[in-house]
Amino acid sequence: MKNTALSHIHESLGAKMVPFAGYNMPVQYEGVNIEHETVRNGVGVFDVSHMGEFLLTGPKALDLIQRVTTNDASTLTIGRAQYSCMPNGKGGIIDDLIIYRMKEDQYLLVVNASNIEKDWNWISSHNTEGVEMRNLSDDYSLLAIQGPKAVEAMQSLTSIDLSTIKYYHFEVADFAGIEHVIISATGYTGSGGFEIYCKNSEVEQVWNKVFEAGAPYGIKPIGLAARDTLRLEMGFCLYGNDIDDTTSPIEAGLGWITKFTKTFTDCDQLKAEKEEGVNRKLVAFEMIDRGIPRHDYPIQDANGNVIGKVTSGTMSPSMKVGIGLGYVSLEHTAVDSEIFIEVRDKGLKAKVVKLPFYKAQ
Repeated sequence: MKNTALSHIHESLGAKMVPFAGYNMPVQYEGVNIEHETVRNGVGVFDVSHMGEFLLTGPKALDLIQRVTTNDASTLTIGRAQYSCMPNGKGGIIDDLIIYRMKEDQYLLVVNASNIEKDWNWISSHNTEGVEMRNLSDDYSLLAIQGPKAVEAMQSLTSIDLSTIKYYHFEVADFAGIEHVIISATGYTGSGGFEIYCKNSEVEQVWNKVFEAGAPYGIKPIGLAARDTLRLEMGFCLYGNDIDDTTSPIEAGLGWITKFTKTFTDCDQLKAEKEEGVNRKLVAFEMIDRGIPRHDYPIQDANGNVIGKVTSGTMSPSMKVGIGLGYVSLEHTAVDSEIFIEVRDKGLKAKVVKLPFYKAQ
């Protein structure tokens, strides 16, 4: 089990630690609901240093990225980031990732912790043009400072104006007394804020100064459990639950990151799916009957026939109602369609809704 550079701090703060993607990670501190509300209404900090980072450099770096990912990375200018995914050669998804354009011929790929080795091997197998690849995953830490008060709370730590960094843009600048930190207006909570990339040797200083600067704003450490409820309220996919090697980007509602203006792995198959349609789709649903949907619970029609299964589900801390995502057969995907979630052998009524579940006031 690997530790992040901050594991000892989480333990000293009384965090409940769990194994996650091969790392010893804080799942919660005070409790999921409190931590969730902190991010929705104030500012909280996640240690997500388990994520993987690959640096691709060279004149053919973009060509390699274009081949292995679905989105069009040629639209990226320096200082911009892009959400994308990598098809696996069979129409499924190897991983979803964020691509940062660092320099003219240099890109940073941020991948899921559980897929670091798989992703590295896949990209390497397509690297036929001599692109320089460096796996920085074990050397870099990542903090997600999320919430509506993040800009104001963190402004004293940097010389740049944080309010000018647009969503999915980033700056390389000074932060918390460290030079050359990536300050990225990204995150998986839907409540705004930043993700901070720095070296392992620097992250403890950054963490301490972040909490010092954020103290007047009620800043708190946040665990992975609240990260999951926050992303689910936005309808953001989680790899291993809502997308995996058996789900296509079209089925998963990721057509918006699947661009057929270029040639990439599985592009012909995915284009056919987009044009001809698919047999199932990922839908969002809200419980009508009282109950909490959970991963792998069967989804039924009104006659009790199984039409799919829940991929992610929880009791929404913001809305106080059961919410979830799941794949269902096509005839049940329209908004307001009535479906039933099997909870303890009983079909509980739910309805298909539009995303996001949570809409900021």
